[in-house]
Amino acid sequence: MAKYGEGDKRWIVEDRPDGANVHNWHWAETDCLEWSRNLLSKLLNNLTILDGEGNLFININKVEKVEGEAYVNVRKGKIIPGYELNVVLSWQGEAKDNEGNSLLKVDGSVEIPYISDENADEDPEIRVTVKDEGPIGKTLKDAMFAKGKPLVEEKVRVYVQSMAKGGPAKEELEIKKVEKKGQPVAGASVKKEGNVAPVMKKEEVKKELKKEGFKSISLTEKFSCRAKDLFEILMDENRWKGFTQSNARISKEVGGEFSIFDGSVTGRNLELQEGKLIVQQWRFGNWPDGIVSKVRMTFNEPEPGVTVVKVVHTDIPEEDRYGNATVVENTERGWRDLILNKIRAVFGFGI
Repeated sequence: MAKYGEGDKRWIVEDRPDGANVHNWHWAETDCLEWSRNLLSKLLNNLTILDGEGNLFININKVEKVEGEAYVNVRKGKIIPGYELNVVLSWQGEAKDNEGNSLLKVDGSVEIPYISDENADEDPEIRVTVKDEGPIGKTLKDAMFAKGKPLVEEKVRVYVQSMAKGGPAKEELEIKKVEKKGQPVAGASVKKEGNVAPVMKKEEVKKELKKEGFKSISLTEKFSCRAKDLFEILMDENRWKGFTQSNARISKEVGGEFSIFDGSVTGRNLELQEGKLIVQQWRFGNWPDGIVSKVRMTFNEPEPGVTVVKVVHTDIPEEDRYGNATVVENTERGWRDLILNKIRAVFGFGI
């Protein structure tokens, strides 16, 4: 992930005294790190975890540290959040006996080492430590993890959803939407009274709606192997398990189903030509319900021992079910880093 402020200058639009970034056609980037600190503090400071259950009293004091980067890119009104954060919280616990007398008070910390847009649909890792590791201290620590972890995860999800909606850029976007409704765009012609706007045919409207909100990616890679070998690897569940280090279940029949990356991706075989063509339906678990994409892989062998594979992945939604607009970017990165480059490295097919 590119760091905030290191984007290509040709695509980053800076504040200009003589005009505005009309409709956010170019990239507009907003630094969200301080905003993230404030929101996470608001969500997590003074959070009660246990209030007497089992004679235990535990609460999160405050957010001690938020480090990393967070930003929101906006182009043509499309929100693309990016963040990689390390968060540390402080907590206190107290154990009492049945008569209400204090047995032990402890201090500890909670670390969330990696909150990232790349894992927006997953709950983050949470680590709990305590300064007193005695029997009672351990009891308080275990209770903090068991009862506090779900609460912290819930608050992190609120942050993730807020970033997906634009973070601090959301208010600016809402203002621009109001302005767009109430004011004509500079340079646009004003409709005169009596003029009739052109009517789009029903068929054209349907075609436009079908394409809106979906993207396609295309990749071409070269491998030092026979086409049939690469085909067999992509259709063999045991080899998938090997190069992805995750569970896979793959049917080799047309119409058969498959599940890869521990069930994160599921689909069905539409067309298979050994050593030449794989056409499949693909669906990711974090996509909105009912959305299915199409993958077409063609294999060409321009010379013996050299294979060129072209991957065309269509009907990819621009946003996942949580509103994150990084689906296309993450899908393309996954093809390159988690599939094609892994095959090249594990099976020695590099060129």
